[in-house]
Amino acid sequence: MRKAISLALMALVLSSTAWAADNITLEKQIQELIQQNKLLQERIVNLEKIVGTVGVGEICKITGKAVQPEKDLAQQPSGAAVDSITERLRQVERVIEKSKTDILKDEVESPLGPGKCRAQLGGLIELEAFSRDDFDKSETSDISLSTVQFSLDAYPTDWSHGRLVFLYEEGEGDDHVLVDEGTVTLGNMDTFPATVTVGKKYLPFGSYLTSTISDPLTLDLGETSDSVLQADIQFLGFYGSAYLFNGDISERGEDDKIDAYGAALGLANVIEDFSYDIGVEWISNIGDSDGIGDHLSDTVNGEVEDYVDGFSAHLLMAYGPVNFFAEYVGARQSFKTSELEFRGRGAKPEAWGLEMGYNITLLNREALFSVGYHRTEESLALGLPEERYLVAMSLGIFDNTTLSFEWAHDEDYDDGDFSATCLDDDGAIINCTGSDSDAETVTMQIAVEF
Repeated sequence: MRKAISLALMALVLSSTAWAADNITLEKQIQELIQQNKLLQERIVNLEKIVGTVGVGEICKITGKAVQPEKDLAQQPSGAAVDSITERLRQVERVIEKSKTDILKDEVESPLGPGKCRAQLGGLIELEAFSRDDFDKSETSDISLSTVQFSLDAYPTDWSHGRLVFLYEEGEGDDHVLVDEGTVTLGNMDTFPATVTVGKKYLPFGSYLTSTISDPLTLDLGETSDSVLQADIQFLGFYGSAYLFNGDISERGEDDKIDAYGAALGLANVIEDFSYDIGVEWISNIGDSDGIGDHLSDTVNGEVEDYVDGFSAHLLMAYGPVNFFAEYVGARQSFKTSELEFRGRGAKPEAWGLEMGYNITLLNREALFSVGYHRTEESLALGLPEERYLVAMSLGIFDNTTLSFEWAHDEDYDDGDFSATCLDDDGAIINCTGSDSDAETVTMQIAVEF
């Protein structure tokens, strides 16, 4: 095509300068046009590079809008202003420059940040196969669709955000798809450092970060999901939350009302290759956590004599390929003996964990090796082990596709530990004791995130 342009220019020059009788002048004009043609070809190459960098697909990703292609240059008006190839190339440059300006404008205005659209869909599918030797020496193995999660984040304006998450976990929730989260957030952290969120969500009590397949024992003890009114702030690396909600667990004789609350405060920062996140959280009724709350619903019909508040703290540090995470979650007082009992007195359940990971390149793929240690106190009635050791490896086999392996070793409470508020498989209250034995679980997981 470029050769055709050059020949056309030559023909144009020859025809337009045929009247010249001076061959020397004609040759000079031809040389000048050849040089001009060379410069024009270089500009065409540069324009092609720009167009190749900012194509229609990229514009759609950034703005979330349909892009109307510009008319072909051959279809543009061909008056004196655009008759020359030089002028027409200048016009193309102006069109491209305008498109780049519009894209950058949309990048700034997009509340999701550069490269995001006004509505974003996401999902997660996890398949697991495991084999377990339990405390009672029984053996089980299975293949399961452990998690299916679908999320929608919508930004109708720069100052409002709607989030909806559906969750399915095989064997949980009667095998039904549940609305895991549904919230509306008002505010824009890029403009003002505070937002307000209303809806069902996981409360900011505990962090529960992990790079293993198994959930940390801190999550089993403290994770709390409820409908909430929550205010969040972010400023100079500090972040905080305060919230109100009406939990499922109530004080005996009190009305069903909004009387539970909590707060969180933390600091996160990145300094070159080093990053950290440290935070503390407090909740007025740890009995509303999913793990303890389900237990209290069966033992005391969801009513306690007094609320027991809870405290959690976490520390995350990462330097280059190494990361470290530590967390504590626990009740600040003991429950009543009839509510949650351990060795003849009210239990004060606690959990903590340590985890370290190392990122490497394996078979030209990103891989993460992790080791972890978790422990609980006075949580026999909740069905949690006293100790857990973990070794895990995750390999990114394709984009957004991860293959993971994990070995977990659990140690049960001593045979001298007992509780009168344990539950059997049917939810009936029974006496139970520790087995002083251990359990081994090997798990393989493949996860696809989109």
